Amino acid sequence: MIQYFAEMFSYPFMVRAFVVGTLIALCSSLLGVSLVLKRYSMIGDGLSHVGFGALALAKVFNVSPLAMCIPVVTLSSVLLLRIKSSSKIKGDAATALISTFALAVGVMVISVTTGMNTDVCNYLFGSILSMSRADVTLSIVIAVIVVFLFIYFYNRIFAVTFDETFASATGTRTNVYNLLIAILTSLVIVIGMRMIGSLLISSLIVIPALSAMRICKKFKSVVIVSSIISVICLWCGLVLSYQLAFPTGASIVCCDFIVFTILTIYSKIKGRK
Repeated sequence: MIQYFAEMFSYPFMVRAFVVGTLIALCSSLLGVSLVLKRYSMIGDGLSHVGFGALALAKVFNVSPLAMCIPVVTLSSVLLLRIKSSSKIKGDAATALISTFALAVGVMVISVTTGMNTDVCNYLFGSILSMSRADVTLSIVIAVIVVFLFIYFYNRIFAVTFDETFASATGTRTNVYNLLIAILTSLVIVIGMRMIGSLLISSLIVIPALSAMRICKKFKSVVIVSSIISVICLWCGLVLSYQLAFPTGASIVCCDFIVFTILTIYSKIKGRK
């Protein structure tokens, strides 16, 4: 066993995958709890589609994918919240409007330029081979910022998550903290698309939070358990991907879903007793 892991970590791309993947799993699980409780789960899915459109534009203009995705996805998160709060378009309709348009633009741009090549598929479904050293460095910086801001504003995020009306009445600027959650989510999606894939990264945000809610009731305990589940499932998914040559993102999401199923069955059995 020790020799197996020593061989696996002898490859630089595996080391990068474990480092960046652990940070992505931690960040996504922290934000996922608030997004699920606020019924903003579809925002992650919508922003991941926007990220794909930004990646397509980055290919056309021959610029760094992350340099293009970060501002585009962040601005989209701001626009999405503005539409939800001030427009007649409510609920998931606003998310569907922006996400489908961005995805359509991405497909059109790719179809008239490079076509659906291997690099594009890596962004859609994830690949541990697609991350460069620059991507790793930028991902670490962004992940540290996300974790720091979440911990620093934890009490405010907690208040806005559970009772936005009461938080607003006590003087909390709920719009600011909703915007903070959306921006942090967009950053996590951007750094996770390279390894997990734009079509699967939203699952990494939602499923661990849902799994933790099967066995925990308090917000803090849900956040902690969700983080543990997310990181462990990511490690298992990476090992499975390395051993059986499965797609990285799909392996991680399948591990998350298996844990969710097990905890759901456990909670039902425990409830009957």
